[in-house]
Amino acid sequence: MFLDHPTLTATNSFTEPDRMERLLRVYGYVAALADVAGKPAFIEKVSQLHDHKGTLIVFWHDAPTDDEKAYFSQAWASKMGDGSTNVEHEV
Repeated sequence: MFLDHPTLTATNSFTEPDRMERLLRVYGYVAALADVAGKPAFIEKVSQLHDHKGTLIVFWHDAPTDDEKAYFSQAWASKMGDGSTNVEHEV
């Protein structure tokens, strides 16, 4: 079992708890996309997910590939996420 999951944080998470739920759904979606693509170790590169007023900010331990960035874009744009393409990446 993998125990070092990324930290999930959100702006206004105390007054808008749905932001944290959305991050959990997006995290699961991304992990599933990586598993289907045959990249189960991919999630170890992610250190934190942060929802900043509808923008997903992904913090990485190691630089992501374009495919890895695309997992987050797809998940955030879906009905599981925010429905937008507002995704930023920080290494």
